[in-house]
Amino acid sequence: MAIHSPVATSSASLPASDPLSVRPFFENKARAFWTLQAAGWSGYLVLRSVVGISNGFSLEKIIPVIIEAILGYCITLLLSTLYGYYRRIPRIMGVFLTLATLAAATFLYAALNAFSFSFITTTQPGVTVTLLIGNLFITFVVLAGWSALYFAINYYLIVESQIDEMRALELQASSAQLAMLRYQLNPHFLFNTLNSISTLVLLKQTERANAMLSRLSAFLRYTLANEPTAHVTVAQEVETLKLYLEIEKMRFEDRLRPSFEIDPRAERARLPSLLLQPLVENAIKYAVTPQEEGAEIRVDVRLVGQRVRIAVSDTGPGLHEIRHSSSVSTGVGLSNIRERLAQAYGPDHRFESRSAPAGGFSVEIEIPFQLENVNREAA
Repeated sequence: MAIHSPVATSSASLPASDPLSVRPFFENKARAFWTLQAAGWSGYLVLRSVVGISNGFSLEKIIPVIIEAILGYCITLLLSTLYGYYRRIPRIMGVFLTLATLAAATFLYAALNAFSFSFITTTQPGVTVTLLIGNLFITFVVLAGWSALYFAINYYLIVESQIDEMRALELQASSAQLAMLRYQLNPHFLFNTLNSISTLVLLKQTERANAMLSRLSAFLRYTLANEPTAHVTVAQEVETLKLYLEIEKMRFEDRLRPSFEIDPRAERARLPSLLLQPLVENAIKYAVTPQEEGAEIRVDVRLVGQRVRIAVSDTGPGLHEIRHSSSVSTGVGLSNIRERLAQAYGPDHRFESRSAPAGGFSVEIEIPFQLENVNREAA
């Protein structure tokens, strides 16, 4: 019947998680208090009136019930103010004062009910021991029930508030981790690219160095325009990959042979930005670089039901040869992608890598098909 002191006017920002959630009702605590208070005591009045007139209607039966409901309404307003104060003081003292106040309110409520009943039903109004004892039980049950409901609802709101705070802290930690994972990619890529530009300058190939710098500038403008935890469409991710491959094409020329097979239906699907760049970078490092003839790198995106299946494969020596290479580096690529997928989709994703017996390495990712422009990584 009540949730807070009626003088409280602040509202809690509690998002509704489903249509049956009670949280929107408590967004404005003052409004919720008055609504519950009015509905509770109105229901009490109706119930007591029905019981009182079950054997016949008369004013002698209705008026005491109306007075009883009005008195209860007023006393519980006072209780809500006192309880609100008790909740801010040390717990042991607050519990003691709450019980003492409940006992005093019960006695006062019973005495007022007994007096009002005697005033209407007898010629000599007064509070007798019999009437007082007869009213103590019902008043205690009503006020104790109201008090229990008051503290239960407020406890629920405190728990929900703490849950919201924990979710906000988890969201901040998750966003920070995702930003860190995303920013790991830029120094890794920049080191390789700037090293190539430096080599071209040393070889006095200034035109190629200028061209690579221009493409690097375009790539960085494109990638830095997105938030580190943002999602982009498959089409945008493919354009980013093409910008990246144009830069690498300056280094490897015909040894790097990329191809794309993109299902038009999957182009609008969303995925974490720069998710595929480490896969292509790994393919260049372990498939193109060690082979004189280079390798093909294939990016395939298909829509399978309500899932987006992404495959990045190469025609390099494969995982077996990579493991036996003295230049193998664990890097941040695959582990970075696994962590970002886990953050973005939880268990609702698939990440598999395999090496073919005849050579070649492939990674396959499967994620939900989503069109909404939402930041799932930060959710």
